Amino acid sequence: MFQAYIAEFIGTMILIILGDGVVAGVLLRNSKAENSGWIVITVGWAVAVAIAVYTVGQFSGAHINPAVTLGLASLEVFGLTDVPNFGLGDVVPYIIAQLLGAFVGGVIVWLAYLPHWGPTEDPGLKLGVFSTAPAYRATGPNLITEIIGTAVLLFGVLGIGANAGAVGGDLSAVIGTGINPLLVGLLVLGIGLSLGGPTGYAINPARDLGPRIAHAVLPIAGKGSSDWEYSWIPIVGPVIGGILGALLFYIVGFGG
Repeated sequence: MFQAYIAEFIGTMILIILGDGVVAGVLLRNSKAENSGWIVITVGWAVAVAIAVYTVGQFSGAHINPAVTLGLASLEVFGLTDVPNFGLGDVVPYIIAQLLGAFVGGVIVWLAYLPHWGPTEDPGLKLGVFSTAPAYRATGPNLITEIIGTAVLLFGVLGIGANAGAVGGDLSAVIGTGINPLLVGLLVLGIGLSLGGPTGYAINPARDLGPRIAHAVLPIAGKGSSDWEYSWIPIVGPVIGGILGALLFYIVGFGG
C-alpha cells in the first residue's frame, strides 16, 4: 500500500498546483490572467482534478481528498460494502499523504508566482489563493453549503465508478481509466458553477487546510491573517458531506 500513499501525496500536490495556481493567476496583480473571473477558476479546478485523477487513479483510487477517504471508510464501518484495495487501516496514511501533498502544492504555487505577492496589496486576495472564504460569513449556512457540495461530489464519484464497473466502491480499478477522470473533472466543474458561489467550494479538507498552513508559515509579502476562525468549516462540512453522500449512494441501492 505504500505506493498508494505516495500516489495520494502526488495526486493532491498536482491538484493544488493546478487548482491554487489558477486562482493565483486570476487574483494576483500583474498576472496575465488577472481578473479573468470565476469561470476561469472553476474550469481550472476541473482540469486540476481530472489531471490528478488520471495521474494516480490506478494506484490509489485518486481519493486526493479526506472527504472521499472517510466517505468510503464509512461504507465499511456501517457494513454496506467492503471496499477492495482500501481498508480502514489506510484512512490515516491516506489523509496524512493528502495533507502533505496539499501543503507542498501550496508552497510550489507561492514559488511560481513569487514576483506577484508584493504588488498585490489586498491580503485577502493572497489568502484566497491558498484557501476558501465565504461570500457571507454565516456559520450555519456556510457549513450547510459545504455539506451539500461534498455530498454531491461523493454521490457523483461513486456513480461514475459504478457506471464504469467498480465493485464495492473500488475506485482504483476504474476511476483513472478512459474518460472517467474527465467525468470527475466535469462533476467538480458543475459543483463549482452551481454551488461554489457561497463558500468557494472547498469540498476537500486537505485542499483548504494544507495550503492554509502553507500561507501561515511562508514569508509571503504583505500577507494578513490565515483566518483560522473560519478554517474548521471547510474541514467539518466536507467530512460530513462526504460521509452522507457515500452512505446515501448505497442506502438507495445504487451501490449494488
